Formats: sequence, C-alpha cells, structure tokens
Amino acid sequence: MLDLFCRIATMWCGIWNKLQHLECSRVRFSPCRQNFYLLYKPTNMRSSTTWSLTLFLTLLLWSCGSEPTTQETEDDTTTTEEAAAEAGVVGEEVTYKTDMTTMIGYLSYDSSKEEKRPGVLVVHEWWGHNDYARKRADMLAELGYVALAVDMYGEGKQADHPDDAGKFAMSVMSNFPTAEARFRAAVETLKADPRVDPNSIAAIGYCFGGGVVLSMANTGMEDLDAVASFHGSLALPVMPEEGKVNTRVLVCNGAADPFVTPENIADYTAAMDKAQADYKLINYEGAKHSFTSKEADANGEKFGLPLAYNEEADKKSWEEMKAMFADVFGQ
Repeated sequence: MLDLFCRIATMWCGIWNKLQHLECSRVRFSPCRQNFYLLYKPTNMRSSTTWSLTLFLTLLLWSCGSEPTTQETEDDTTTTEEAAAEAGVVGEEVTYKTDMTTMIGYLSYDSSKEEKRPGVLVVHEWWGHNDYARKRADMLAELGYVALAVDMYGEGKQADHPDDAGKFAMSVMSNFPTAEARFRAAVETLKADPRVDPNSIAAIGYCFGGGVVLSMANTGMEDLDAVASFHGSLALPVMPEEGKVNTRVLVCNGAADPFVTPENIADYTAAMDKAQADYKLINYEGAKHSFTSKEADANGEKFGLPLAYNEEADKKSWEEMKAMFADVFGQ
C-alpha cells in the first residue's frame, strides 16, 4: 500500500508541474523505503487550494520516507526468511542410536531442492563432533548433497586437550566392532532421510575421521560408493584385502605430516594395489597435519603439535573430492 501512495505522489508531482509550475527537481526511491523525497521549488502559489495541495503532497511524500509500519516490517521479515529457507542451506541436529549409546549428529541440506540426491557422511577429527565437522557438512550441502556430520564418540562428546582426544579416539578404534556399528548407524540414518538417494552414499573424514572412512571402505561395506580422507591415518585397524575394497577412494595427505610416515604410505599403497582397489593418493608438498583446518596453527602453538593450515592444499584437496564425487555420482 505504501508503494502505491509513493507512485501516486510521483504522478501528482508530474501533473502539478504542468498545472501549477511546480518544479520537481529530484525524486528518489530506496528499496528499503528510507530515502524517498522530493525537492521542489514553487513558482506560482496563487491560492489556498494550491497551498493545501502542496501540503498534502509534501506529507504524502514524507510518509514514503518514514519507517514502514509494524505489520509491513513483519511481512518483509517473513518474506526474507521464507526466501532464505527456500534457497539456502538448512542445518539441524539429529539423534540416532546403537545399542545403549545415543549419537548427536548434524544434518545439512539445501531446502530448495526437491529431488533425491546423494548423501555424504562427514566424520570428525579426534576432537569430536564440533563446528568444523558441521561447517564441512554445510559446504557439501551447498554443492547439492545431503550431508550428515556424524558422532563417533557418542552423546556429542568433545575433547579440549590432545590427551583426551587421543583417549576418545583410541577407545573407538581399538574396539573396531563398536566403531563399525556406530558408522553403520549413521549410514542408515542418512539413507532413511527422504531427501537422500539411498543408493548413492559417500563419506569423508578428517584426521581421526579419515582413518575411520578408509577403514570402513576396507571392510567391503557395500553402501559406500566413495570415500575421501583428509590428513587421515594410514595405519589402519582394517587394512585393504584383495576383493574387498569396492569403494572409490581418495587420500589427501600432507607430505610434511609427521603422523603419516613414508612406511605408512608404502604399506597402504602396496595393500591397495594388491587389492586392485580404485584409489588416488595425493601428497601435498609442505602441508602438515590438519592442513584443512584454519584452527590448526592456534592448536599447534597451544599444545606444541606439528599442525598448520595450508590454504593451497585445503582448496586443492576439496576440488579433488568434488571431482571424484562428480564422476561417481554424475553431478
């Protein structure tokens, strides 16, 4: 309604310019309706009627520049939120269980898409299910996937110190059936989501999570079409065996990562070659452990660990993952 008044006022200005020699020198309109005003110079004010009409026009134009009403503000806010919801990424917490343990995950997807699409699991670093894992899930959702940042420790447990992180990671990976059960529970949760094509599932992992997704691929898990490990362990609880690795595998490793030794790389690649697996291992020159995390430098300095963010390796490894998924899923 306010826009209509503004248009009428502008029309009156044009007409009145001819009838009363009112010179409209400038009219402006801001999309947020904060800046609509008229500069005028009356040249022939000949009657009280003229003054009345002048006052009416001035007040009308002034109202166009005033704040919108409460109802209009609410309507605009609602419209903006609805548009964002329709076109943007939505993230929500989800819970799933295995045995007596409850896991707290994070599901991210583009709500503007209606068709089913591939689902991707994101397995966290040894710090636990944190904002970094959720950020990567959101990035995958922006690419058109439905992503589930999983919880391998249970109850959303997180570590603030490497000692605790190491204990949490060891408690899971030293009891591999537990790790596999929790991972499978996450897979089933993702497959059950109505937005997901249950026949198109992948997984990515960072640090501890990289070792998890590689190990799951080595079990011959049929649900996994592709996995990508970023600065993940290669000394795995389950090594590749001939005829078992049916998953497309990408390993993105930092060449300067002291946690992955040349012996680890040689043993892993030899086993993958023997298994006739479809894999690609990339060593990024100069990249240290946690090269994809922008918090790596601060954590490295705080705890005296050889961690460092490497922007080039981060971007290149992400592009490698995108290319693999595009090839596997055709999107």
